[in-house]
Amino acid sequence: MQNVIAIVFDFDDTLAPDSTSSFLKSLGIDIKKFWSVEVQALIEKDWDPIPAYLYKMIERSKSASPMVITKEMFINHGKRLKFHPGVNTVFNQLKKSLTKAHPKLILEFYLISSGILDIVKSTKIAHQFTSMWACDFEYNKKGEIIFPKKIVSFTDKTRYIFQISKGIYGADAFGKPFEVNKKVAEDDLRIPLDQMIFVGDGYTDIPCFSLLKKNGGCAIGVYDKKEKQKWGRAWGFIDQGRVSNLVSANYSKDSDLSNSLAMAIEGIASKISLKKRTYQR
Repeated sequence: MQNVIAIVFDFDDTLAPDSTSSFLKSLGIDIKKFWSVEVQALIEKDWDPIPAYLYKMIERSKSASPMVITKEMFINHGKRLKFHPGVNTVFNQLKKSLTKAHPKLILEFYLISSGILDIVKSTKIAHQFTSMWACDFEYNKKGEIIFPKKIVSFTDKTRYIFQISKGIYGADAFGKPFEVNKKVAEDDLRIPLDQMIFVGDGYTDIPCFSLLKKNGGCAIGVYDKKEKQKWGRAWGFIDQGRVSNLVSANYSKDSDLSNSLAMAIEGIASKISLKKRTYQR
């Protein structure tokens, strides 16, 4: 039987304040106008929100307004990025707790984001993730963005949940977009869906929330106490039964969120033990 538990995180507004907005702001772009006017104008023309923002970034880069956007700029921004309280320590803390209580079980972390891959890959916590998926650009010889080569939006995120479940990531997944469709017997899944926890904050996370809840996993919604204008959206996750729990994005030791994660891990660990006893009979 499978002995791996996975916690899958969104990134922007889940682990850190919106990294795309902070990147654009660092360039001198009016982020309120960018999202509510420029991107919204495309959405009203039936664009999907994620390719809409990527297109607008490419458009600005091509016109050098305010400057050309490069891979190096994404990397440098990722290195400077600050996180929500406790993020830097929560990964090792959770692993240590699981190992102490259940030494035969393994805890892995994954990231699925609609943000920009080269930003999140460059952060100080990137090494904590077994695999990461996010929107990605093709660059020209000068390192300038020219086209989106990967778009992660809404139900796209569930594709990567299934890849995690089937153990399709890293070199095994590179250049093999259809590998996720292969049929795998339930007993051969590397991480069953009921051994996963998804942590997210936004509308693009709803398909993952729903998928895991329907299949016995755990969905935890988070919100930023400072972003009061988003509280209504956060409450909607509870009101509509999208998540198992809703807590402030504070990962500090003994915070509501770190305790919720620890309890969810313990619950799954107990379920794995029960599965093993049933299987051995």
